[in-house]
Order: sequence, then structure tokens, then C-alpha cells
Amino acid sequence: MDAETVQSGRRGELLLFLFITVVLFPLLSVMIVGGYGFAVWISQMLFTGPPTA
Repeated sequence: MDAETVQSGRRGELLLFLFITVVLFPLLSVMIVGGYGFAVWISQMLFTGPPTA
């Protein structure tokens, strides 16, 4: 392998790492927490009934 190929591979790995840490993990964590909250809310609606005044 020449130095240019190694350099482009490292650049790709860095961009992928930045994408995963800046975009993918925060998005997944928000989706998981939101989905869990939605599931709890729906289960409360089904098992305890709707809120009353």
C-alpha cells in the first residue's frame, strides 16, 4: 500500500467516527428514550384508563 491509500483510509475512518459520535449515537439515544416514554404512556392509557379531570 502506498501512503496516499493509507491516508485516504484514515480520513474515511475519521469521518465515519465523527458521523457515528456526532449524529448517529445522539439520534439513536433520543429515539430509544422517546420510544420508551411513548411505550410507558401507551401502557398507562391501556391499563389505567385515560386521565380524568
